[in-house]
Amino acid sequence: MAAKPREAEGSALETGAQKQSSYITVQKKKNFLFCFVFPSHILLQTQKNVVGKLDGKNFSIIHPCGDVKCIKIFHLVYGCYFSSFRFDIYRKVPKDLTQPTYTGALISVCCCLFILFLFLSELTGFIATEIVNELYVDDPDKDSGGKIEVNLNISLPNLHCELVGLDIQDEMGRHEVGHIDNSMKIPLNNGDGCRFEGHFSINKVPGNFHVSTHSATAQPQNPDMTHIIHKLSFGDKLQVQNVHGAFNALEGADKLSSNPLASHDYILKIVPTVYEDMSGKQRYSYQYTVANKEYVAYSHTGRIIPAIWFRYDLSPITVKYTERRQPLYRFITSICAIIGGTFTVAGILDSCIFTASEAWKKIQLGKMQ
Repeated sequence: MAAKPREAEGSALETGAQKQSSYITVQKKKNFLFCFVFPSHILLQTQKNVVGKLDGKNFSIIHPCGDVKCIKIFHLVYGCYFSSFRFDIYRKVPKDLTQPTYTGALISVCCCLFILFLFLSELTGFIATEIVNELYVDDPDKDSGGKIEVNLNISLPNLHCELVGLDIQDEMGRHEVGHIDNSMKIPLNNGDGCRFEGHFSINKVPGNFHVSTHSATAQPQNPDMTHIIHKLSFGDKLQVQNVHGAFNALEGADKLSSNPLASHDYILKIVPTVYEDMSGKQRYSYQYTVANKEYVAYSHTGRIIPAIWFRYDLSPITVKYTERRQPLYRFITSICAIIGGTFTVAGILDSCIFTASEAWKKIQLGKMQ
């Protein structure tokens, strides 16, 4: 008689009992379904049964309090958790349903080695830095005061040091003969030759600087302008492993076999260059292209005194090199693509080999016509 009220409540719980089926432990015994629910107040020493019908079958829920509201609350709390198993898209295949093969083992080992090789290649590329260059129109070093630092190192093996001088002139009206600041002359060949080293600045306008005998107190009859250029660079010294530019394009220029009385013209096109490292620090340098000619010049008064001319002009285009490292998300994407793609292709290959081998076995047994 006490079970009849529970039957009425059980019929009302029929829908709730269907929802509970995702998280309760179910045991079949004859025509009853015994469902055990364990709520947080399991420490209660009482046990009450809730009886109803589920899919046309009788069921009995053993619950400490037997309260309908309590069962519904715990259905909401625990039912949502256990029902999340239904969202598993990575269903596990029992090992009893799979078949290992020697071919599959070989392909698996090859896949692991291939993935390891690609992973190490990507890791090396991720750790290493890359240099990205861009072009734009600008004057990058605005704090230079419109000046460019020049480093010149040239040897004249057949001209005395007291005759060698540096002259500078440009379109801003600068005309300096015999520049001596930050310069040094080193005698060569027992004083018969001279090595000139100079560090000076020029304006950012077209102009020239030239090595000649113009500043000498007495001009020689036959000055010999054969020379070797060791260095001609502009701006900061920039030596980066992955940047190959014309920062010292005239290095090693050898004119020792030229006509001793000939003048030499080097026409330079200077290109501003910026290098930005990983920390954001910028260094300003200049690359340049060069064309040269040599000639013996004459005027109505006779032969003109030869010189070594460096005529320069600035390009409005700036080259910028930026040092950066591959972002982490790109590295992770590459690794996922490597692993996923390798396993997919290997799976297709293994499946084709296995299918072909099974078909060949059937042909040998005469099961395929």
